[in-house]
Amino acid sequence: MSDRPPDGPEFGWLYGSKDGPAADDPEPTRMIPTTPRPEAGPTKARSAAQPAPPNRPPPLIAPTPGSGRRRRPPVVRIILLVLLLWVAFLVIVPIVSWSKVDKVAAFPSGSRPAEQPGTTYLLVGSDSRAGLTAKQRRQLTTGSAADAPGGRTDTILLLHTGSGPSLLLSIPRDSLVPIPGHGTTKINAAFAYGGPKLLVKTIEQDTGVRIDDYVEIGFGGFVNSVDAVGGITICPKRRLDDKDSGLHVKKGCQTADGITALAYSRDRHSFALGDLTRAQHQREVINATGSKIKSPWTILNPFRYVGVVHAATSSLKVSKGTSLIAMARFGMAMSKVNGKSGLTCSMPISDLAVHWDHTRALELLKYIKEDRTGDLPKHLCTTTGLPG
Repeated sequence: MSDRPPDGPEFGWLYGSKDGPAADDPEPTRMIPTTPRPEAGPTKARSAAQPAPPNRPPPLIAPTPGSGRRRRPPVVRIILLVLLLWVAFLVIVPIVSWSKVDKVAAFPSGSRPAEQPGTTYLLVGSDSRAGLTAKQRRQLTTGSAADAPGGRTDTILLLHTGSGPSLLLSIPRDSLVPIPGHGTTKINAAFAYGGPKLLVKTIEQDTGVRIDDYVEIGFGGFVNSVDAVGGITICPKRRLDDKDSGLHVKKGCQTADGITALAYSRDRHSFALGDLTRAQHQREVINATGSKIKSPWTILNPFRYVGVVHAATSSLKVSKGTSLIAMARFGMAMSKVNGKSGLTCSMPISDLAVHWDHTRALELLKYIKEDRTGDLPKHLCTTTGLPG
C-alpha cells in the first residue's frame, strides 16, 4: 500500500492537497483542535468576586468496600451484644436450676378422670425442712426432719388455668373426706399415708377434677422465695402470738420476711375459724409473693433474678413429665390470682367441722372441669368456703 495521501476533493480539506481549498480562501478549513476553546461571554465566565463552592464534609460512616450497606456504629453493636447476652442469661439460669429439681411419681395407676380442658395443678406445701438452717428451724418451731418421718402438709391448693380467669382453690387440710383404703378422715392424712400418689388419687376421686401437674414446695423454698423478693406486706387486724407456729406480729400492715410469712400462713390457733383463716392467709401470702416476683425489677436485677429462681427451686418437687414450660405457665398463672385478674376461693363447706357442702362444691367443681371459670358465680367463690 502507498504512503501517499489519497487524492480527491473529499480528502483535500484534511491533508491540504492541491484539490483542497484555495490558499486565498478567507476561511480555510482547519483541523479539529485537540482542546476546546474557552467560551467567551459574561454569562459563562465566573466572576472573581463569586465565592468558590464550599467543600462538602466527608461522610461520617464510610461504606464497606464492595457493599452498599452501611456498618452499624460500634455503640449499636455493643448494645445488641449486651441484649443478646442478657436474654441468654435469663434462659440459662432457670434451665440450670430446673435440672436440680426432684421429679416424683405423683400419678396413681388405675382409672382416673378423663382429660379436661385447661390445666389444673395440685400445689402442696409440705413440711420438708430442706433448705432451712438450724436457726430458721428454731425460729419456726418446726423441729427436725425426724419429727415428721411420713411427711405432712398444711397447704393443699388447686390452680386451674385455661380460657377464663386463673382460679386458686384452697382445700382445707382438715376437710373430712374418704381416703382410699383408710376410710373417712382429714384430707392431709392422705399425704402422710401414701405421699403424692395417694393425695392425687384422693382429690381426683372426691372432686372429679383431673390433676395435670403436681407441684410440692417445702418450708425452705417458701421462706427463701419471700426473702428473695425483699419480704412481703401482711396486714393482721390484731396482735398475733402463736407458740405452735412461732408467729409474733403486731397489729397493722408491716413487712414480713420469709420466717414471719411462713409462720403467718401456718397459724390457725389465733383465729375462731382455725384452718379456714389459715387457708385464707396462705392465699394472701402466695398472692403477695407472686406480685413481687412478676415486678420488672426481678428481671432487671440479676442478683434478685438468680435469688428468686434458686429459692423457688431449692425445695421443689414436681411430677414426672412436668416440663419447664409447664412450670413457667404455672408461675404466670400464680402471679395473676390476686383478685383482679384471677379468682381465689375456698372449697365450699357446710360447717366448721369442715364437711364439704356437696351441692355447692359439685357446682363449683363443674365450672373447673368445663374450663368456665369466667362464669363462676360469686356466691360459690368465697374466702372461707362458708355460704355467703
